[in-house]
Amino acid sequence: MGEKVVSDGFDLSARHRYRHKLTECLEVFRSLLDEGRFERPRNLMGLEIELNLADDDGMPRMMNAEVLRRIGSRDFQTELGQFNLEVNIVPHRLAGRVLDQLAEELRTGLGYADRQAQEEGAGIVMIGILPTLTEDDLVSSNLTAVDRYTLLNDQIMASRGEEVVLDIEGVERLTRRSASIAPEAACTSVQLHLQVTPERFADVWNASQAVSAVQIAMGANSPFLFGRELWRESRIPLFLQATDTRPAELRAQGVRPRTWFGERWIGSAYDLFEENLRYFPALLPICEDEDPHSVLRGGGMPGLHELVLHNGTVYRWNRPVYAVSDGVPHLRVENRVLPAGPTVSDVLANTALYYGLVRSLADEPRPVWSRLPFAAASANFDAACRYGIEAELTWPRSGRPGGLVTMPAVRLVQEELLPLAAAGLEAWGVERGDRERCLGIIEERCRRRVNGASWQAAGYHRAVDSGLDREKALAAVTRRYCELAREGEPVHTWPLGV
Repeated sequence: MGEKVVSDGFDLSARHRYRHKLTECLEVFRSLLDEGRFERPRNLMGLEIELNLADDDGMPRMMNAEVLRRIGSRDFQTELGQFNLEVNIVPHRLAGRVLDQLAEELRTGLGYADRQAQEEGAGIVMIGILPTLTEDDLVSSNLTAVDRYTLLNDQIMASRGEEVVLDIEGVERLTRRSASIAPEAACTSVQLHLQVTPERFADVWNASQAVSAVQIAMGANSPFLFGRELWRESRIPLFLQATDTRPAELRAQGVRPRTWFGERWIGSAYDLFEENLRYFPALLPICEDEDPHSVLRGGGMPGLHELVLHNGTVYRWNRPVYAVSDGVPHLRVENRVLPAGPTVSDVLANTALYYGLVRSLADEPRPVWSRLPFAAASANFDAACRYGIEAELTWPRSGRPGGLVTMPAVRLVQEELLPLAAAGLEAWGVERGDRERCLGIIEERCRRRVNGASWQAAGYHRAVDSGLDREKALAAVTRRYCELAREGEPVHTWPLGV
């Protein structure tokens, strides 16, 4: 490819200092937990959406700097690739007509951004992986010119000591090599945040892990990469492989990847931060001047910068977040499972399903994670990524003590999980009309067995059957996807064919 794998720019002493600082931060974090110093949550939720830029032919446009200048809003930020943007929605209280309010804000904000992008010859596309991306698009020269992205690329490649190897076998098989982490930029997601108390954190995280497979089965939207049809949510294995810091020998030894589902249910937020320190070497060993013990003794609240930085380089699908706001620390669960799109209605349906299920499952006196082996939850996640809405998932047997049952995801959702999600949203105080409208979209996806990934795949095969070659078929699907997404109706209502 003509690109070189870079060398590590941090010396051993810098890494030792950072490791020592990380240990100090973890000790202080545990003290804060033990002393109950965290903010009582106000049922706050947050939402971030990663976006693609594409022209009228559905081809990626490497121009996020130009588009951001034209948008002129701090709600929109850069992402890893020059064809990426991210929009951040201010936190909302999870109650009342919150879903309707979010829909209005997103449609207004994204509509404005799309109009500004159109002035630059691009458009906003919400999709897990843009089907028209090629290997030539995903190279280091197309990374956004921001220091943290350059440093992240340099450190991951230095840790590997060899090129990134992509090897994904699904409907078809893809094998590629890359001299940078640029393929990661193909992955665009929705990130859902929920502020929780330390006492509540483990229940919410465990519930989030348990429902991750359901989220993917219902919301998969990434069936293509580099012209190949792979998994229904190909974003998951692509992200894992593009961010993998392990050379081949460490992978063979079973060393954990930095993109990680996990391996056990937890009892505290501390478990996750401690695992991060124990299992993962520093990727960006940058130390701040803050002495966390001194700050705490002086009555202040430490930012624990090194802990936060290290945590941000371990890519759990459900990530713990520590942050300080107005001098008070708080904890969040960041759910990073979902792909972007296809429409605002679809995003909010996925959002409602997640927050509703997590509330109900975390409230259960005999929680699902006491009845579902973690290995089964992990296998569910893999199956949902591979097969999407056609996946079969294992779940505790309803109404009977003990035992597991494996059933189609659509049946599990229709018969058991949609009522739980509705009850959870009601417990949050979300108005009935809001929850019925959003969960009704999930119910219709189940009834018709259609989500973003299945729609894309069906459209592609129809295009190929009509005589188009692979490249033209993917371009046609992408153009039609963009047209229908702008109309705003949820994906299960979209006509098939291109």
